[in-house]
Amino acid sequence: MKTLENKVALVTGAGSGIGKAICLLYAAEGAKIIASDISEKGGNEVVEEIKSKGGQAVFVKGDTSKPDDSKAVVDQAVQQFGGLHVAVNNAGIGGPLGPVGEYPLDGWNKVIAINLSGVFYGMRYQIPAMVSAGGGSIVNMASILGKVGTKGSCAYVAAKHGVIGLTETAALEYATQGIRVNSIGPGYISTPLIEHSLDEAARNALVGLHPMGRLGTSEEVANLALWLNSDKASFVTGSYYNVDGGYLAQ
Repeated sequence: MKTLENKVALVTGAGSGIGKAICLLYAAEGAKIIASDISEKGGNEVVEEIKSKGGQAVFVKGDTSKPDDSKAVVDQAVQQFGGLHVAVNNAGIGGPLGPVGEYPLDGWNKVIAINLSGVFYGMRYQIPAMVSAGGGSIVNMASILGKVGTKGSCAYVAAKHGVIGLTETAALEYATQGIRVNSIGPGYISTPLIEHSLDEAARNALVGLHPMGRLGTSEEVANLALWLNSDKASFVTGSYYNVDGGYLAQ
């Protein structure tokens, strides 16, 4: 039997990078996928790839910073597949760079809205659906910067620290109702965003931050998310797992 056989899984930020890798892996492991992204092109391409391999998937356009969109995505999971058992709140942005004393206010508000409030909005509607389904598992995508700071990214760092605390709180609140909630802290991952937006020198600088001497892959993050959302992690909740090539061990 496949790891997520007969499970319905919702993934935000599903159109590229880590979200795409999670959708493809979960579908290969038997899950029915609700793929949500602000990009219709990317989201639909993921769904078509899953279907081409014999899986079941539906794309629902959604902006995680809007509570109504988060509700609509969950509603579609229930309508299309009869319930919701698994969720990965993965959508996020980096935001502008700058010191705290000069950081643009609109940039702060946007990063917090997507990266932190978006996770809350997701769980706000995912959890009641999972309670109705008899239980479930949620993975929230934090970051290595949910544990440590870095210069120039105050909004991102604050949001990701918040995601870890929010995860722990939700885990405690629903531990007796069959719902597990955990977070993941990726290091710098080789995604299209990094590969296309940074020059070779900048990419090499990021590589140098990791003791293993390379960037991570989306698939490596997806494998950790799969374990956390599977019955193999049945006694794991309220935890934070970094997948970072040794970054946080320094």
